[in-house]
Amino acid sequence: MSDLIRSTAAELAAKIAAREVSAVEVAQAHLDRIAEVDGSVHAFLHVDAEGALAAARRVDDDVAAGREVGPLAGVPLALKDVFATEGIPTTCGSKMLEGWVPPYDATVTRRLREAGVVILGKTNMDEFAMGSSTENSAYGPTRNPWDLDRIPGGSGGGSSASLAAFEAPLAIGTDTGGSIRQPGAVTGTVGVKPTYGGVSRYGLVAFSSSLDQGGPCARTVLDAALLHEVIGGYDPMDSTSINAPVPPVVAAVREGVTGDLSGVRVGVVTQFSGDGYQPGVLRSFEAAVAQLKQLGAEVVEVSCPSFDYALPAYYLIAPSEASSNLARFDAMRYGARHGDDGTRSAEEVMAITRDRGFGAEVKRRIMIGTYALSSGYYDAYYGSAQKVRTLITRDFEQAFGRVDVLVSPTTPTTAFKIGERADDPMAMYKADLCTIPANLAGTPAMSVPSGLSDEDGLPVGLQIMAPALQEHRMYRVAAAYEAARGTVLASVPELAGAR
Repeated sequence: MSDLIRSTAAELAAKIAAREVSAVEVAQAHLDRIAEVDGSVHAFLHVDAEGALAAARRVDDDVAAGREVGPLAGVPLALKDVFATEGIPTTCGSKMLEGWVPPYDATVTRRLREAGVVILGKTNMDEFAMGSSTENSAYGPTRNPWDLDRIPGGSGGGSSASLAAFEAPLAIGTDTGGSIRQPGAVTGTVGVKPTYGGVSRYGLVAFSSSLDQGGPCARTVLDAALLHEVIGGYDPMDSTSINAPVPPVVAAVREGVTGDLSGVRVGVVTQFSGDGYQPGVLRSFEAAVAQLKQLGAEVVEVSCPSFDYALPAYYLIAPSEASSNLARFDAMRYGARHGDDGTRSAEEVMAITRDRGFGAEVKRRIMIGTYALSSGYYDAYYGSAQKVRTLITRDFEQAFGRVDVLVSPTTPTTAFKIGERADDPMAMYKADLCTIPANLAGTPAMSVPSGLSDEDGLPVGLQIMAPALQEHRMYRVAAAYEAARGTVLASVPELAGAR
């Protein structure tokens, strides 16, 4: 594998700016890598080689002309196929949007282009971001580069797998209940969910509007921070966007790599342990906590009792909002149209289209959400779930009154085998047990690799959570931890397609 493929985003950007290598060379190396291994991994749904090389040439022209370029100019990136991209298909992993080419860019897409980031293509995902394994994609599953028989997490498994397979040094995901962090944990990569409203949702196809949040995915904490600062910030096109400066996450990483966490109080969430947690994951987490102590952090136990109700609350709120958001895909306003042979009524065409266009998991959640919002059940289900959400937010507020950050395992287990939980929705949903509370509260959280499980040799993630708009706290802790223990991707097995 070439040095260009293994280099970090920060290293590549520095080499491109110094004219040690061209952005075109970097882009071509990654396109070649995709051609070499993606037949095995299936991280991408669409590769835009022509567009990527054209974007790289523009960066090279700017560098040659002495024009100032951004900190990630010329660096390739894999974009989750839930963001609108002008001139490039956007499917959300669904047959309902098959063939749709948006006439506009999402704000995240636009900011990437303006920063000179080279978009390689669109990555695979669970349909409409509903899933924890990327098995729910209408275009087939993505495979974990650590073990091609295992899942890469979900819903953003394509983005995380592209990083672990060295197909891209950067990626973008979305996190509604853990869909950035959980894939990061099971692929040995870094995934960050910013504060809700910290990254624009304009042009992000909605699943659950009060929970969805785009964020950076990378192989190092510094690369994630650099990408965070590119895509973050206020956007008047998004009514939920926060009009506040992006937290100083890159500066926090620079501070963290010194390895000194003296004065930092770390809270261990007691609810995230016990039954259902793989012993190897818990041992890895305990080792991570011990490492934070060695770096000077003060570690205390913190109880957040309402977290025990986060999973059921989430699976009422998210499906309810999904049933509303996906109502627009009805063959009349948006999406595909099936069964319109001139003899059927509009209602019949709608029914046929939604039956053929949506997969089983999307249908399941639409039905759950529609039921939860129905007359006579709204207060008992959706209303009660929102009350639980308030209690979870209060638990976070009380915890952050005592500590600077909270930590937990990112996922209860390592990557499971493809098909293993396909017939057990509850087992699938429990993959997000640790990640959901931060979505319900809107607070930032990230997953950083914490080594390999001593049971199966697969990656484990350490979750770090911070108060709203305090992302720099978790980035500092993550950078210190990463500097102390190193990355895990050096030991990823060689892919069969690359031999």
